[in-house]
Amino acid sequence: MVAVSDDFPSFAPSRARATTRASRVPVPSRAPVPASSAWRSGDAVGRRQFADLGPFALESGGRLPAVRLAYETWGTLNEDGSNAVLVLHALTGDSHVIGDADEAHPTSGWWASMVGPAAPIDTDEWFVVAPNVLGGCQGSTGPSSPAPDGRPWGSRFPMLTVRDQVAAEVRLADLLGIDSWALVIGASMGGLRVLEWAASEPRRVEAFAAIATAAQTSGDQIAGFHTQLAAIAADPRFRGGDYYDAEDGDGPHTGLGLARQIAHQTYRSAYELDERFGRIPQGGEDPLEGGRFAVQSYLDHHGDKITRRFDANTYVTLTRSMITHDLGRDRGGVDAALSAITARGLVIAVDSDRLFPPAQSERIAAGVPGAGPVRTVHSDYGHDGFLIEEDQVGRHVSEFLRDSVRTR
Repeated sequence: MVAVSDDFPSFAPSRARATTRASRVPVPSRAPVPASSAWRSGDAVGRRQFADLGPFALESGGRLPAVRLAYETWGTLNEDGSNAVLVLHALTGDSHVIGDADEAHPTSGWWASMVGPAAPIDTDEWFVVAPNVLGGCQGSTGPSSPAPDGRPWGSRFPMLTVRDQVAAEVRLADLLGIDSWALVIGASMGGLRVLEWAASEPRRVEAFAAIATAAQTSGDQIAGFHTQLAAIAADPRFRGGDYYDAEDGDGPHTGLGLARQIAHQTYRSAYELDERFGRIPQGGEDPLEGGRFAVQSYLDHHGDKITRRFDANTYVTLTRSMITHDLGRDRGGVDAALSAITARGLVIAVDSDRLFPPAQSERIAAGVPGAGPVRTVHSDYGHDGFLIEEDQVGRHVSEFLRDSVRTR
């Protein structure tokens, strides 16, 4: 899940106000949808920097002959390198944590409330690094990147795991001259990598913040991810993953949009969707005559948006990495892996989260010796509460950073 700007208000209006607001749900654009909205070499660079990491062996036994990560930074690394913070994005996020949307960056910064001057992660004090994940589509090596033959990898792109993604980020840290992170922080899919960093690189992680995430994906989560992958695969325009030469409007936008709609239901709570939309018809449409309810238009809107800023193969690659996420693999199980983590930990749950339920955060906090009790964000909005409830999340992160500095 990524923090894209929501064209709808982020509060639950009264039912009377919801009627007015539902009538303003935007209709999808009529402009042709690109076959892929991945960033390509030659596109505007914006704030991106690039690190070439060389050949890369993968956990599954595959190999990438060359890996590049796109990343962005803010602040200044101090002389002893002790003020570095690693920020890890969620499923459809990227390196653009702060900044406006422009020709180089399809969305505005996804966590500007958390990172920046005078923000909880104050860039006047901390040097912040945010990479686009390995397998991503905003400048890092992924399915849309050129393979050795010059054509996009497409269906030939190998399977990635969360450990592969972290291994690439370790190489990035080496290139940047960062021996250890004062904090590694991320939510949702980013939180999976946070925990993997803490487990696999204990000497390089002083503290971590794992937000609305899990140490191991559950059967329920795998089921939800599977239906999203099935939606993409069933789109005949997906072409098995080899669609990059297709004309605008002839790519797998139907499957990708449907996958996003399935996912978006888990990003928000049942309470919020009912209070916000209920059974209100979309303005000008009659459900008894084949028209939509407002909540259907809302999901259609988000399905359309994702196709205009993301890539279907990347969605598949990253979702598969979440399906296989298991911190305890080859470490004696999840509990053993958590108990071996030596970093101080902040664990945050959203009480209405139905994608990564609070029980999964409780397991992390109970298992990591240096983690205190779970900090709970109270929200009507479900999983997206980690983005919407800025004050609550910011307060927990600020307090944790202050405590971390005092105990160093």
